[in-house]
Amino acid sequence: MSFVPARTGVWLMGARGSVATTAVTGALALRAGLAGTDGCVTELPALARPWLPPIPSLVFGGHDIADTPLPKKAEALGAAGVLPAHLASALTAELSEVDAAVLPLPPSVDGIARDLVAFREAHGLDRVVVINVASTEPVPSDDLLNADAETLPPSSRAAWAAFLAGCAYVDFTPSTGARLPALDALAREHGVPYAGNDGKTGETLVKSVLAPMFAARNLRVRSWSGLNLLGGGDGARLADPAANAAKTASKQRVLADTLGYQPQGTTRIDYVETLGDFKAAWDLISFSGFLGTTMRMEFTWHGCDSALAAPLILDLARLTAAAHAAGRSGPLPELAFFFKDPIGTAPAALADQWSLLTSFVEDLSGSFPGAGEV
Repeated sequence: MSFVPARTGVWLMGARGSVATTAVTGALALRAGLAGTDGCVTELPALARPWLPPIPSLVFGGHDIADTPLPKKAEALGAAGVLPAHLASALTAELSEVDAAVLPLPPSVDGIARDLVAFREAHGLDRVVVINVASTEPVPSDDLLNADAETLPPSSRAAWAAFLAGCAYVDFTPSTGARLPALDALAREHGVPYAGNDGKTGETLVKSVLAPMFAARNLRVRSWSGLNLLGGGDGARLADPAANAAKTASKQRVLADTLGYQPQGTTRIDYVETLGDFKAAWDLISFSGFLGTTMRMEFTWHGCDSALAAPLILDLARLTAAAHAAGRSGPLPELAFFFKDPIGTAPAALADQWSLLTSFVEDLSGSFPGAGEV
């Protein structure tokens, strides 16, 4: 008998946003044979396994406070060059079907949990992964540890509800999410894994490659400053100083973790409305070498945020669901490859994170003995 992967649902917090819409449209396009798998890390030979839930089989639902239907959002993203323009019209019926499973956000943790259980039961799913792609929250106050379920920030209430419902949780934002001792205990109690935080898609991805180069060559980084220009809904949200502070702290952390010290300099994020869903970053690095000779390096990054993030959402859904099926609970530091500020103890350099990720997949293979290899 051939191996059949578990039937997996993906519940998106912020389901009508640009990242979620791009991820859903991409999965539907793969199902219809209208797109390839470029950008999907789990499709690489080192990670592809038959026990991972196939992308075309993923079932989507979610919560959102926005009311723009997914077909309209996809149409707008097509007009902006984020998606191939023909996909929105080709997948209107399929997007409408997913949109019917996007619900208003309930005011209580129990209400969120009930929606998750109903979604799982209605679609006959083996498990559900909740992924937070909603707007970035401000840095929490010091008294957060004493908050109850209903006064936690939205990302933490979503994590709480996911764990109560027996669902895995992934935070693709720098928000608090599951990073609270009480939530870690709850995840372990209910036997579910979680991962995060803050998806690594642009400037920080480059930092996680370049910083180890300087460290390995024993070159002293004197300063590293970056300017990020971002449009779209994320850019507008980050115009709020409190949300901006949470994001910049996440982006800067990789340097100290990799180099072993914090060089001078800052990361700045500015909102430029005309950029839409695209972003640009410019970094200036000064460093010194033998005899103290000072040198510098510059790089510029231009990218489409949703197109970079969306395939990682699909990857994380597949890997986290597989970890859940294998009996993992609590944090998944092995997924650090995907995050700016990963939960748990993990290396900061991208190459080391890649090695950790491939070892994780290899270890999980032992939990699916009937699946064979690709």
